[in-house]
Amino acid sequence: MSVGIFNEFAFRRSMSIPEALQIAWSEATALTESGEPEKGLELLRSVAWDACQNGAQKAKTLRFAADASTALGEQDTANQKRHWQRAHKNYRKALNFDPKDKETRRRMNKLASMMDEQAVSLGLGLQLFDEGNPTPFGLTFMLVAAMMLLVSFKVIPELFDTPEDNPVVTLEISYMPSGSNERVTAFVEIELYPGEAPLHVENFLLLAEEFRYDFTEFHRIIDDFMIQGGDFGSGGYTAQWYGYCNGAEFDNSGNRYSSDNCDQLDWSLPGEHTNGLKHIPGALAAAHAGLNTDSSQFYIVPGDSTPSWLDWEPGKDCAAESCHTVYGKVISGLNHVTAISEIQTDSSDSPLNEVRLMHVTVND
Repeated sequence: MSVGIFNEFAFRRSMSIPEALQIAWSEATALTESGEPEKGLELLRSVAWDACQNGAQKAKTLRFAADASTALGEQDTANQKRHWQRAHKNYRKALNFDPKDKETRRRMNKLASMMDEQAVSLGLGLQLFDEGNPTPFGLTFMLVAAMMLLVSFKVIPELFDTPEDNPVVTLEISYMPSGSNERVTAFVEIELYPGEAPLHVENFLLLAEEFRYDFTEFHRIIDDFMIQGGDFGSGGYTAQWYGYCNGAEFDNSGNRYSSDNCDQLDWSLPGEHTNGLKHIPGALAAAHAGLNTDSSQFYIVPGDSTPSWLDWEPGKDCAAESCHTVYGKVISGLNHVTAISEIQTDSSDSPLNEVRLMHVTVND
């Protein structure tokens, strides 16, 4: 560990930082500096993030995660753009928690210079503002909007009435294809459908933003059917309270469950399976153990499968038969999903060589 980092930790001990968080920061930094940034990221996203108790601690955790992603980009040059864009995004998130952190801003600016040298965009997308200041796109947009306003008062309302694009997420998956001795990294892009399944999409995005899916496994894989993941412990659970406790709204005494009297491990989502979306190739759907028990687990349908028996149809009794909520679709990388579905598994449908979901990026 560098002297600067050590002194920083020593200073912070007097500020009631949880011991588990101090240790995680120290170990993650040491892993990054010793050439193992990926392990450092895993530690920060699992142990450190859960141990944070306030915004300042989250800011520092995000800074160290950005440091690790920066180092990972220097190692993994084939995927350098994604690693560095993720790092820059985490620096910006850290500054949102702690805008006065000069060290974070210094490191972010240094990374921006590195990205500029390699012609890597910052990944800001079409943002109007960044940290309260107009982006170049934002300035252009405001200029065009002002001109349109001068020309016609009718165009502006129509412009703002236009629906927003559906969110897109990118799943970074590490797996070993059947018949191969080397692991590959796949990037699978999925479009989510908040209009048809708003609760499921919100829950998925919240879990992704909280790094819950990072370094989890696709633990159940069935050829010609689906690949299933999203269990980050004890079967997984929702990112927030949605009114259901393991599928039930009321306890045995008829009292309504709440976030106070339902164990967080049992928080679940109500089904949104009547939305009309079908289990076509590439479909993203919620795994569950019964009606209204949807939570963090999901599955993806490969390119050679159409499990229509999971679809809801008018008149179908979903309490007796399986009805699963589809809330997204693969728009890029379906070939990797199909390849993963064909790897070797044991008698419990668990892959012989682990298939790991490294990170979920919510695209700007």
